[in-house]
Amino acid sequence: MKDKLVAIGVVVAGLVGIVALYQWMPQRVSVEQMKEALAVEEQVAQIEARREHAEKTAAAKEEAGVQAAVLPSADTGAVKEGAASKKEGSLPDVFKVKFECSDGTVVVECHKDWAPLGVERFATLVKEGFFNDVRFFRVVTNPRPFVVQFGISGDPQVSAKWRNARIKDDPVRQSNARGTIVFATSGPNSRTTQVFINLGDNASLDGMGFAPFGKVVEGMDVVDSFNNQYQEAPTKAQAQIQAKGNAFLDQQFPGLDYIKSAAIMP
Repeated sequence: MKDKLVAIGVVVAGLVGIVALYQWMPQRVSVEQMKEALAVEEQVAQIEARREHAEKTAAAKEEAGVQAAVLPSADTGAVKEGAASKKEGSLPDVFKVKFECSDGTVVVECHKDWAPLGVERFATLVKEGFFNDVRFFRVVTNPRPFVVQFGISGDPQVSAKWRNARIKDDPVRQSNARGTIVFATSGPNSRTTQVFINLGDNASLDGMGFAPFGKVVEGMDVVDSFNNQYQEAPTKAQAQIQAKGNAFLDQQFPGLDYIKSAAIMP
């Protein structure tokens, strides 16, 4: 009997121990979790402190850089180059482009405030030599002086490159007066490379979204003299001009005047 009581006592003690163990384990896990959470919180606080320090340092550098850009030099009085300076090679608000043509020289004056997107595209085309050896394929003078149009490359591969390079429309800020130069469009936001010079006052184009970006300041008499024998005929064959270039124009419309070279004037 005594042995049985001892055995029962051992079993009871074991059960009590197990219960105590289960009661203790959650407390132990909870403490470990708390320690881990505290460690993570400390790491987050350190990261946040480093981030704030980096932001303050960057802000201080930026402020110093802006001040350096606008403060005059101590020895020359000139404005130092920095964050506020113009990009290297940027064009002035008004600049001129010189066209050496088969019939003479034409100078166009471009105005950024008239049509900034149009001016930017035109300048890019000039810089890349796009207009070199390009034909004035549309010269419309009947029943009255209307437009001289150009801007399809003589090289079909170049035409293909630019065919879908459309730019958004500029608001019309200047009227389509005689001598103004304008991008041609086939609808909203469809300008690519074709431009025209107004031979007459075409104010009716203003309400159609044609935004002049410049004007002829020298050589308007040269523009008036371009061969007009074909009138609108080449315009109707634009798909073939795009596909075959000058080879097609020289065969079908051999008398067209053309641009020898175009360059932005100093």
